[in-house]
Amino acid sequence: MLKISKNRLHLSILGLVFVVSFLLLSTNYSDTLFKTSPTEKKVPDNIVKKSYRPEYVRGIYLTAYSAGSDSYRNNLLEKIKDSRINTVVIDIKDYSGYILYDSQILEVQNVKAKNNRIPDLAKVLKEFHDLNIYVIARQTVFQDPALASSRPDLAIKTSNGNTWYDKSGLAWVDPAQKEVWQYNLAITKEAISLGFDEINFDYMRYPSDGSIGNIAYNIPAGETKVSMLDKFFKYLSDNLTGLAPISIDTFGLVMDHTDDDYDLGIGQRLSSVVQYFDYVSPMMYPSHYPLTYLGFTNSAEHPYDVIAYGLEISSSTARSSRATIRPWLQAFNIRAVYDKTKIDAQIEATEVASTTSGWLLWNARNYYPDHVFN
Repeated sequence: MLKISKNRLHLSILGLVFVVSFLLLSTNYSDTLFKTSPTEKKVPDNIVKKSYRPEYVRGIYLTAYSAGSDSYRNNLLEKIKDSRINTVVIDIKDYSGYILYDSQILEVQNVKAKNNRIPDLAKVLKEFHDLNIYVIARQTVFQDPALASSRPDLAIKTSNGNTWYDKSGLAWVDPAQKEVWQYNLAITKEAISLGFDEINFDYMRYPSDGSIGNIAYNIPAGETKVSMLDKFFKYLSDNLTGLAPISIDTFGLVMDHTDDDYDLGIGQRLSSVVQYFDYVSPMMYPSHYPLTYLGFTNSAEHPYDVIAYGLEISSSTARSSRATIRPWLQAFNIRAVYDKTKIDAQIEATEVASTTSGWLLWNARNYYPDHVFN
């Protein structure tokens, strides 16, 4: 029989314990950053998720300030009663990178990214759900000054290694960084657990403005912006399937490039995003298209034609995919006055299209005239 000395056996056991501990630590350390802090209060038990989902979404956008304001919300709830509006989209993480509710995620606290603009989220969700209003959480992703400031190692860099800023002076985080993925997934899962019915992801792209030529892209050889984003989209889809529907915002012009698969320089391609999300929401604001788009002298003056063309040219791609199209429509005045006639023209173009499952109205100030609800 092979004999092993007590000293050697003791050292062997210690070595095994060390190796196992190291492997566990290296595997789980990053994940622990995104768990709920044990020193913070738990998620309230009275927040109950509703499963109601409209057959056809007709929605409006709200900032966290608007949603958290009792006076604004009470007025809105009165207007929504018995109206055609059945959905609201509420910011939970906006262009600032701040998390806009009382997040219990440890890493959100570590990077000082919490800015609680919705003091009583349970009350807000209950009031909307009591009216059978579908509540979507809007989460910006890669435009994230808060995370980039606290974690510059995760930021998009310039060619000389400094943090890069867009034309608005906002920093972005690197789409290739797995920690950025984990951070955003943790926020998404928390929002779902708190009672939001769907998550809408915005700024799921590479930057489009500012000194683009000065960006040092972290894209390995053989990869592209599209393929890098696809990896993240798949990560989200794999981790969120069965928890809640997910949607993505894209540039409106993404709809025009289904034949040539041009990614607009930002990594967004319709044929890619429709594989990973339940809904695609192109921002089809006529004022954001080229002035002479479709041969017009001012595309903003022709809302029906702009929306109808984009939905038609993309229909074959949309029809053969997981996702349905649910565009953002213009409810603000840029290059034209968007009155009832123009807003209704966009809605009509959307509702007669064969590939849509609804529409969302965008007004950054959250000013929606009475005719929006009729």
